[in-house]
Amino acid sequence: MFELLFGKLLIHLISYRKAGVYMRIDAHQHYWRIGRGDYGWITPEITELYRDYQEEDLLPHLKKHKIDQTITVQAAPTIAETEYLLKLSEESSTIAGVVGWVDLEEEDYRQQLDRLRQHPKFIGIRVMIQDMPDATIIETEPYLEAFAYLEKLDIPVDLLVRSDQLTSLIKVLDQVKLRGVIDHISKPNIAKGEQEPWINQMTTIASHPNIYCKISGMVTEAEHKNWETEQFRPYVQHIIDVFGANRVMYGSDWPVCLLSASYDEVYQLVVDTLPNELEKDGIFGGNACEFYKIGE
Repeated sequence: MFELLFGKLLIHLISYRKAGVYMRIDAHQHYWRIGRGDYGWITPEITELYRDYQEEDLLPHLKKHKIDQTITVQAAPTIAETEYLLKLSEESSTIAGVVGWVDLEEEDYRQQLDRLRQHPKFIGIRVMIQDMPDATIIETEPYLEAFAYLEKLDIPVDLLVRSDQLTSLIKVLDQVKLRGVIDHISKPNIAKGEQEPWINQMTTIASHPNIYCKISGMVTEAEHKNWETEQFRPYVQHIIDVFGANRVMYGSDWPVCLLSASYDEVYQLVVDTLPNELEKDGIFGGNACEFYKIGE
């Protein structure tokens, strides 16, 4: 039954692409069940997040904004959580694909990756540089070798990186041609109005034509629930200026965004800060289809 349903969905996606029309996609959101025990970073003190978040919670928002599907991204550094999300995707028509996790420091990471790649909705991995005590580790030979392997297989890679870690990432991108996407515009300190060296570093990263950027996760880098739309405009404008409309994706970062804003507020923030004259079909779906090879 699953194979039949998935096949129909795939045909539907391909027909959209042949017609030059793309599904509308939220390119970055999460599902979790707290009781699984994967999410050590979600503690009871974080009341907005310390509960289960499932598809039925997100569906009303997707329908309201005419979002057809989502990219569901891992939120825990475990193979088990990735397998859990893949299982969810088998029962969901709104999950276009799952970005999972593989431990690139383990000798058997290639075997881990090969096994996950057998699933039709596994579309890439995320490297959680943000959580590394020292980001320079990604400049070392084991990581460079792993990145080169990902490049060889043409596997999409989400790069969860903070703005203060961009120097190391730039050094990596000068050596390997990853097909990567920067999550959350690399998390500059929007609350403090940080723009440099973020502006120059993101300009350098955007010079690599195979690197994309997600306009996502911005509200949690501002003062929680006390931000103004104008704070974000220079950041969004710079991302559009250097990456172009063809390498940028909308992502809600739901439910993490709830720390600072509702889904509706996040969606409207992106709409309001994108230049009016900009072609937005790619940002709200087409670019995600191309990057993650959805429908191919």
